[in-house]
Amino acid sequence: PYEKFAELVERHWDGIAAFCKPENKVSLGFVEGLNNKTRVIQRRAYGLRDEEYLRLKILTCMLPDI
Repeated sequence: PYEKFAELVERHWDGIAAFCKPENKVSLGFVEGLNNKTRVIQRRAYGLRDEEYLRLKILTCMLPDI
């Protein structure tokens, strides 16, 4: 699974780096918050093997509350 994640990051590295540039006004705190949420979800999903479900959980945690 980590190899696939590394490949995903490598494929999208230009977009990730552009998202984090200062001129885009994205604070590092915001980026760290996303990283923290992702790590918590991964930790809570320990033992689950469905990568698509994990991906959806990570994406939906970043949606605004209704």
